[in-house]
Amino acid sequence: MPKHTHNFVEEYNGLVGFGLNRETDEKTVIYYLQKFSDDKMMNKIIGRLTDKELEEIFLFINTILKKHLIEEEYHKLFLKD
Repeated sequence: MPKHTHNFVEEYNGLVGFGLNRETDEKTVIYYLQKFSDDKMMNKIIGRLTDKELEEIFLFINTILKKHLIEEEYHKLFLKD
């Protein structure tokens, strides 16, 4: 069985938009991240990203992870240890 899931994007039928309210903003971010990280999408865009863009994405994600997860959560939820 796969360790990773992207079920939200498959099941969500609500509004995709930003700025209306916190709940819609949260769901939109989940939707966008899951769409963005799709294997076919990543295979298409990864080679087009500049070195700076790659670094910015990597640093942004790491900053968010370090700010909002304790080490145990990082290993369990992100690394899937």
